Amino acid sequence: MIRFPLLVILATLMVGLGAISAAEPKSLRVGIIGLDTSHVVAFTGILNAPKPKPEFAGVRVVAAFPGGSPDVESSHTRVAGFTMDLKEKYGVEIVGSIDELLPKVDVVLLESVDGRPHLEQVKPVIKAGKPVFIDKPVAGTLADAIRIYDLAKEKNVPVFSSSSLRFAADVQAMKNNAKLGGILGCMTYGPCSLEPHHPDLFWYGIHGVETLYTLMGPGCESVSRVQTKDAEIVTGTWKDGRVATFRGIRAGKSDYGMVVFGSKAIESQTIKHSYEPLVVEIIKFFRGGPAPVSAEETVELFAFMEAADESKRKGGAIVKIADVMERSRAKAAER
Repeated sequence: MIRFPLLVILATLMVGLGAISAAEPKSLRVGIIGLDTSHVVAFTGILNAPKPKPEFAGVRVVAAFPGGSPDVESSHTRVAGFTMDLKEKYGVEIVGSIDELLPKVDVVLLESVDGRPHLEQVKPVIKAGKPVFIDKPVAGTLADAIRIYDLAKEKNVPVFSSSSLRFAADVQAMKNNAKLGGILGCMTYGPCSLEPHHPDLFWYGIHGVETLYTLMGPGCESVSRVQTKDAEIVTGTWKDGRVATFRGIRAGKSDYGMVVFGSKAIESQTIKHSYEPLVVEIIKFFRGGPAPVSAEETVELFAFMEAADESKRKGGAIVKIADVMERSRAKAAER
């Protein structure tokens, strides 16, 4: 009979257990801040499903702080219903403050539909060192968006923000469509309802602008805008001479879509999307992956939208992104 020394047996067991542990996905307790958007029910339904998909195994929404904005109708009229859904359908614990939430969770979804409180809401999350996804809009002003990313960088806390449209299968397929050759420009379109407490495009136009940036990438130099009661036309010129346009729709048939001008072909596509591809990216990020959208690109995207507001105030004049960024960085430093 061959006899193995006890230490060899123990070492072998430890290696085997380590391999099993490495194969198991990391469990994560997810907390939500802000229960005034349908996204919280959609995201929780995906993560807390009775039989979640393998990519969501071990990840569960466990606690949430309702929040809500009394001066935004689509916030204060919905927060109670979504809070009840999370509590009764998905067993999520409802807490009375962000400070109460943070010790109970590993990562945070900042979902408040109102971008204005995001800076103050994310400060304790960053202080606690919790990775955080901030739903659109990342903030209520460009200055606040800059400040959020500056704080995250100072504390080395992972943060990212995105519209679900960025990761829609149709958008990703178009971005990687070999038939196009290089993308020389595009037009994206989508609903563009307004909310008086936010810069115009921050509220709903952001979905179409996010699609535009997914296709074009960063590097926009200047923006001009035409607005009527029923529509927005915002045109950006990139440093390499490419041009892209967002059309915001407020009357008639409304849908998400894109027309892309390539070096070899022109392709158009309406966009179907679901929240699941975005949630996949969020969970990869929460498990230690890189931010799928850089801070620099998100900040420029918001500068594009804020420059569009300035162009409107100036009667459609061309506004340089650099000028908008400079003023907003000065304001961010005061926050």
